[in-house]
Amino acid sequence: MKVSEIFEHEPEQWGLRGDPMLWRELRQRFINVDMPETPETLQALIEKEYEVATRHPVSDEQDFFVEHLQSHGMSSGLISPEFWVRKGIPLLVNRHVKP
Repeated sequence: MKVSEIFEHEPEQWGLRGDPMLWRELRQRFINVDMPETPETLQALIEKEYEVATRHPVSDEQDFFVEHLQSHGMSSGLISPEFWVRKGIPLLVNRHVKP
């Protein structure tokens, strides 16, 4: 199983308008990455790619703007770390399937 598969079903509710774009970018980044052995390793992997994609660690608490995730509209490209910490990453980690 590839990590990208756990991104197939998107959340019904997002934090900010850039979060769906980041979700889709992360999915693409993981398209050739095998599922790690443990949920903890998966979480670390997701957090690392989040930081690479946004240039912000997931521990940042303030919303921030990522230019390449901008699509259209005033709040486009804004990322909500709170969404990722409270909903996005836990949702993905709960989808972990042992290889």
